[in-house]
Amino acid sequence: MNDDTTAAGPVRVVLADDEAMIRAGVRAILAADPGIEVVAEAGDGRAAVELVRAHRPRVALLDIRMPKLDGLAAAAEIHRLAPTTATVMLTTFGEDDHVARALGHGASGFLLKSGDPRELIAGVHAVADGGAYLSPRVARRVIELGAGRLARRPVARGRTAGLTEREREVLALVGAGLSNAEIARRLHLVEGTVKSYLTSIFTRLDVRNRVQAAILAYEAGLVDG
Repeated sequence: MNDDTTAAGPVRVVLADDEAMIRAGVRAILAADPGIEVVAEAGDGRAAVELVRAHRPRVALLDIRMPKLDGLAAAAEIHRLAPTTATVMLTTFGEDDHVARALGHGASGFLLKSGDPRELIAGVHAVADGGAYLSPRVARRVIELGAGRLARRPVARGRTAGLTEREREVLALVGAGLSNAEIARRLHLVEGTVKSYLTSIFTRLDVRNRVQAAILAYEAGLVDG
């Protein structure tokens, strides 16, 4: 089994979408970056899980709507079978319910199919480096779900009030999409210390992953935007 989730070199990607033209377009965008390599493609969620199991890529790009197994279920399976593979959901604008549900399946990012191609490349690199990435339009929609961002801010601030000053700084940088290595450089820490802070933050805030933490950082007003 070839496990490239931690190896140096191009970011290896498995791409899954049931529309061949979409896959071709995404592959062409990613091919423009020599630091990314699409190693396999799938037309349905079940095949995507099997390809991730076989190739152990660093990133799996998953369409939300796919036959046999949708992207949400595929992300959950990948998270269970290959936890070192980061999953990124490809979505169309307006699929709020799907985006909200995907937060609970360990997804590291959300990208719009109709977004700027540079966002796709930036998102792949961000999650490969251990960060979280939300297309700006998706991020705005997610944090506006339910009662809205301002209405949720007091609750979010209450949840983050128990964090130390340093933990709040780390959470804010997670919200800004920085990887562990970038956070370490920004705060003049070693990467292992950042991981320890994140473990504490996730436990205190009762969040499952970086995307949930990032959204909470937005809601609490720790991140501009």
